[in-house]
Amino acid sequence: MLPRSHDWETLRSPARPEFLLLRPGTRIRDRPSGSSEGKSSPVFRGSLPSSPLCFSLLQRKSSKAKEKKQKRLEERAAMDAVCAKVDAANRLGDPLEAFPVFKKYDRNGLNVSIECKRVSGLEPATVDWAFDLTKTNMRTMYEQSEWGWKDREKREEMTDDRAWYLIAWENRSVPVAFSHFRFDVECGDEVLYCYEVQLESKVRRKGLGKFLIQILQLMANSTQMKKVMLTVFKHNHGAYQFFREALQ
Repeated sequence: MLPRSHDWETLRSPARPEFLLLRPGTRIRDRPSGSSEGKSSPVFRGSLPSSPLCFSLLQRKSSKAKEKKQKRLEERAAMDAVCAKVDAANRLGDPLEAFPVFKKYDRNGLNVSIECKRVSGLEPATVDWAFDLTKTNMRTMYEQSEWGWKDREKREEMTDDRAWYLIAWENRSVPVAFSHFRFDVECGDEVLYCYEVQLESKVRRKGLGKFLIQILQLMANSTQMKKVMLTVFKHNHGAYQFFREALQ
């Protein structure tokens, strides 16, 4: 950059005519009075031709800027597509409606009906049952982790507007198992995120838990979710092994 005390400087080259090197924003004008040069010395007025090197650098910068802009547009379009799939899934009245065969489980001595509803469509007593069952089954596991168990935070999670529930009913009146899940965006992907799979002790080890996971996978596929995700405590060895086998 030129010194701030000069508006311009005259450079000479034996092989080229005299030209002006201007600071950005400088207006072209006649050579100042008192110059030792004759007034007939050539003064170029207007833009100076860029050197091949400068032109190449400008082209390279322009190309990189266009590439970055195009990449941003593509990333935005991809994220819009992800969000559109999640929104479409959340607009469904019943994601299980198209699969009536999965609304019943009658194996291994069980005969239960299964429904899928948003948390807003559940009776308060059913929500309380789901919370109490989760607390009974999971409180010790939470307390053995750095998270700890907090009633208020867990209830808020389970009653979030985005929450969906699979509920397994015995005799269509007694809830015996449930899964809390959501259609959501996780790490840039459209996913069905499983928050809970909880069963009453009397219906465990009869295949019902695995059946609920299969329903989650089915709904994830039908709504074009990329994957089913969940979080499990490493020290909860039984659940860890169960989910590894169920999600294969």
